Amino acid sequence: MGDALARLHDAVLNGEFRGIEGLIEQAVAEGHSALVILNTALVKGLGEAGRRFECGEYFLPNLVTAAKAMSTAVAAIQEQLTNEGAVVDTRGTFVIGTIQGDVHNIGKNIVAAMLEASGFRVFDLGVDVKPEVFVDRALEQGADIIGISALMTTTMSRQQRVIELLVERGVRDRFKVMVGGAPMTASWCQRVGADDFATDAVTGVQKAKQLLAR
Repeated sequence: MGDALARLHDAVLNGEFRGIEGLIEQAVAEGHSALVILNTALVKGLGEAGRRFECGEYFLPNLVTAAKAMSTAVAAIQEQLTNEGAVVDTRGTFVIGTIQGDVHNIGKNIVAAMLEASGFRVFDLGVDVKPEVFVDRALEQGADIIGISALMTTTMSRQQRVIELLVERGVRDRFKVMVGGAPMTASWCQRVGADDFATDAVTGVQKAKQLLAR
């Protein structure tokens, strides 16, 4: 791994998002393609951060800053990826958002960044998303998985409404549905008719991979 690639890897791993655009420029100046930068430095850096979180070596603030560094770097390299005509192999398409009435986004943003690092094509709908929008965007993008985040128990019932709409439109069998957030439980997942649930980002990505393998 070249010097700039190694520094980019460590910047993502350590959540050093300030100045990461400059490291991207250095990597390009060293002759590395955008795809090599993405796969060799950025993806592996965030993957290592996720592993450390899972092992208890990292905590949520570490994962938050690592995800922010990853997002900043991907934004900086996106134009070059397009210009190079780089083809990024995707594991599947994931539409994600925080349900209507809830504006929490830290966990969702981490999940989205880690999904991208794991090879998913991710469409982040943001926060306070109406159930109808989840369904419409999933259909538009040909999603494989719909991820519905809720951190407030008062908004969890709207997760069920997304699944009800899928059933009403006759498209429930076209998507896997995951519910996410700290309040999620196996019983809630079963109650609303979701395919799986997750309470943290690392588990969410693991379960997303498992859902696609079914």
